Amino acid sequence: MPTQRNPWLALAALVVGFFMILLDVTIVAVANPAIMQDLQADISAVIWVTSAYLLTYAVPLLITGRLGDRFGPKNIYLIGLTVFTLSSLWCGLSGDIETLIAARAVQGLGAALMTPQTMAVITRTFPPDGRGAAMGLWGAVAGLATLVGPILGGVLVDGLGWEWIFIVNVPVGIVAFVLAVWLVPALPTHEHKFDWVGVVLSAVGMFLLVFGIQEGNANDWSARIWLMIAAGTAVLVVFVVTQARGKGEPLVPLGLFRDRNFSMSNLAIASMGAAVTAVMVPLYFYLQAVHGMTPTRSALVLAPMAIITGFAAPVVGKMYGRFHPRLFPTIGFFLFAVSVAWFALVMRDPHANITWLVVAGGVAGLSNSFIWAPLATTATHNLPIHQAGAGAGVYNTTRQVGSVLGSAAISALIAARMSAQGLGGSSPSGEGMGMGQVPEPVRQSFSTALSQSTFLPAALLLIGVVASALFIRNTAGAAPSGPAEPEKAGTTTR
Repeated sequence: MPTQRNPWLALAALVVGFFMILLDVTIVAVANPAIMQDLQADISAVIWVTSAYLLTYAVPLLITGRLGDRFGPKNIYLIGLTVFTLSSLWCGLSGDIETLIAARAVQGLGAALMTPQTMAVITRTFPPDGRGAAMGLWGAVAGLATLVGPILGGVLVDGLGWEWIFIVNVPVGIVAFVLAVWLVPALPTHEHKFDWVGVVLSAVGMFLLVFGIQEGNANDWSARIWLMIAAGTAVLVVFVVTQARGKGEPLVPLGLFRDRNFSMSNLAIASMGAAVTAVMVPLYFYLQAVHGMTPTRSALVLAPMAIITGFAAPVVGKMYGRFHPRLFPTIGFFLFAVSVAWFALVMRDPHANITWLVVAGGVAGLSNSFIWAPLATTATHNLPIHQAGAGAGVYNTTRQVGSVLGSAAISALIAARMSAQGLGGSSPSGEGMGMGQVPEPVRQSFSTALSQSTFLPAALLLIGVVASALFIRNTAGAAPSGPAEPEKAGTTTR
């Protein structure tokens, strides 16, 4: 066997599983009304189907990146893929909303084991001057997955039922497993100690914060809810302090953030994760509950978004190194913010011409291609090889933390705006909306509530604009993070 394989083969194998786990972040959005109707749940409960996945996806990422460094990214990836595939079957067989939420939580854990390994393999097998093209493919997959999810979900929900948005993962997972065993090399491992105190603090803090935000409106923002949010914030502050003062290897190597581009890329990708997750919920409720579209038709409204991202992302990835690293992300975040605000303005009218949403979706697709790969390349450019897993874990954690908070915030905001529009103190139930339109007398109020909520992700994207435009530096003269590693199974570096 040669000592150095073509790294593109390994990346091609890994992105099959990576595509699948990112698909499951947004594929549920289009199925929400069907799940609400079939399992007789309200909108707060059904959004927990997404939030539970995002929460158990986000919290372990800090340690799963280290696990890849310690035991090999290939091994951890295969374990995560197995957990993800089996829990997908469990999701599809769920008969009530509580079981589905539990299964999604386990599915998120599998995704957390897999995700950092894809970026770590890129960092460790591609030379610095080849990572832009590799991240272009990675970015294309990330962008496509978040946009194709609703389209595929709509086809499956209409044709086979909502259960199949999860069951379809089983054959894909088997194929991804075989490809990874065959094509992904066993890379050298690095000894690490694990900060279990940090793991507990980050998990408890994130759970309290997210649960408090998402359940706030349902509990009339009672003192208990505010206490939970405050406690979660306090625990996260303690977590950061312990990471800064702890001896040995902290869960989050704060030294990574001395690189300004790494810091700003993390801030920007958090806003991206929050916005992408948040915008899908009101948009698909508008198309299905206000315009009476089927899941497939509503998903096809945004088909240009996925198509344009798929074609443009690899091209942008190849061009990235020729320009200042702030240029593409700044353009991308600005265009994405404009397109989301465009969505919100169109959604004010319950009888709006859907063509305007299609055009706005095309702009959003182009903007996504300017964000995913360039931002990931900027974040990982100066990572030392021995911290590839930790850096990838931190970067993916911030993206997922953004997604979790975006999901929780949009749920609370939609419920609050509906209450303000006189639609009751809680969100409508599956029995009331299901797969059809809301009654004509309340359609304008329903549209207004969804439109107002959609301005939240547009505002979040402005954080990415500021982080990219004002703070990302040119890394052309920076020291690269080292050459690609040869394939040597069983080697341990201490």
